[in-house]
This record gives sequence, structure tokens and C-alpha cells, in this order.
Amino acid sequence: MNIMQMMKQAQSLQKKLKDTQEELANIEVQGESAGGKVVVTFDGQGKFKAIKLTPEAINPENPSSVDSDSVEMLEDIITAAIAQASEKASAQMEQKMKAVTGGINIPGLF
Repeated sequence: MNIMQMMKQAQSLQKKLKDTQEELANIEVQGESAGGKVVVTFDGQGKFKAIKLTPEAINPENPSSVDSDSVEMLEDIITAAIAQASEKASAQMEQKMKAVTGGINIPGLF
């Protein structure tokens, strides 16, 4: 195999990797607990997208006492905490991977 063939294969692999990452970013998967009272959504790359809570998840004894503004506020603060943790984890992963790769940016790795 000559160098030109290797370069073409590397470019093809890089494009496939990029296309797959974009495809995964557009996929949504959901998990639920408590009989559907808590539903979380992630993309195909494992990134958190949203959380939905029912009033029963917040106050099982008296769900009618929970107003929709309270549910939305709780969803928002949980979303913010998860986003912050995810950003911190990504930053640490990137830092560790740069140490391993010697600072070389390997597409799709981080």
C-alpha cells in the first residue's frame, strides 16, 4: 500500500467518523423511572438533553398541590446542574487525553 492510498483511507475514515458523530448527535434516547414520572433525554453521544418530571414525582401524596411553574423550575435547576457536571467531566477528559496524545488533536477522540 502506498502513501497516497493510506492518505485516502485516512480521509475516508475521518469523514465517516464525522458523519457518524453528527448522526449520533441527532438521535434522542429516553430513560424513565418511577413508572414514567421521571423521564430523561440524551442524544446518541450520551449528552444530556432534558428532564421531565410529573407533579407525582415531586409530591406523591398530593400531586395537585404542585404547580407547573414549580415543576419547570425544578427541571431547569436539575438541567443546569447536569450540564455543569457534564462540562467539567468533558474538560477533564480533554485534559487527560491531551496528555496521552501529546497535544495532538485526534478527531472524534474528544
